[in-house]
Amino acid sequence: MSSDLDRAVQTVVRRCLDIQPDEDVVVVVDEPLQDLGEQLRQAAQQAGADAVLTVMSPRATDGSEPPAPVAEALAASDVFIAPASRSLSHTLARKRASEGGARGATMPHVTADMLARLMAIDFDRMRHRSQAIAELLDKGREAHVTCPRGTDLRLDLTGRHGIADDGDLTAKGAFGNLPCGEGFIAPANGSGTMYARSIAAIGLAHGHPAKLTLADGHLTEATGPEGEQLMQLLQEHGAAGTNLAELGVGTNDRATLTGNVLEDEKILGTVHVAFGASIAIGGKISVPIHLDCVVTEASLTIDETKVLQEGRFVLAA
Repeated sequence: MSSDLDRAVQTVVRRCLDIQPDEDVVVVVDEPLQDLGEQLRQAAQQAGADAVLTVMSPRATDGSEPPAPVAEALAASDVFIAPASRSLSHTLARKRASEGGARGATMPHVTADMLARLMAIDFDRMRHRSQAIAELLDKGREAHVTCPRGTDLRLDLTGRHGIADDGDLTAKGAFGNLPCGEGFIAPANGSGTMYARSIAAIGLAHGHPAKLTLADGHLTEATGPEGEQLMQLLQEHGAAGTNLAELGVGTNDRATLTGNVLEDEKILGTVHVAFGASIAIGGKISVPIHLDCVVTEASLTIDETKVLQEGRFVLAA
């Protein structure tokens, strides 16, 4: 294990999750990430925990439920870590584990290089940004997103709860993404147009960004090759698949645009909007898919407060 990756793994186990002696830890992986999962398991074991590795076949899409024995293992754990090639973040299995008191992190699409780079951040600064955004989203009534390519999207935030993904997963039932760095919410509704540079399960939009049109809380039209692929994936799950599921704001200043949405959605100065499942983050839709779409060079206003200006974080400290 490289020294940078070793430090990142230790940060996950010791700082973010604060794994304690005699805790029951389950590391859930699929086959492509088995080696990284074993490194995390060993680090948890070295912290004194009783750590096990469970390996499953890759799920069909982000948001697909894990096999029943894996769901039971998640629910029975004190701490879970889930580096997998498909996301378990927005599954009922993860939600039930968190509600039962397990604390944990999902790491969908993670790579060793990404983990080493993005976890070497100034956690205090990133946490301050993430919490400030989550508080604004929590209190906000409307978010307005624009970008130089023509994005013009208005999202209704009323009655929904803002969440900070800031790497602090030490409290009972705490849950987040690692690598970390965003503030997010499940909007109640939204309409408008957005231009996505990066799309989960698809990658970077080549040439022109994908044009996505939203009306009354659903994706109603998507143009460009990547946009058409997105719509096809979502529509396989009916109307619920096109549900407006999430608005997120990246806060990690070490993240760069790669085509891997786990990193791209964390980029400081970007906004991402997801479609599909929202029930695990405060929405009402349960469906086995959740796909994020990233807008770069974004401007964001929450009510009267400017947060981003064409990709620059301008929210006052």
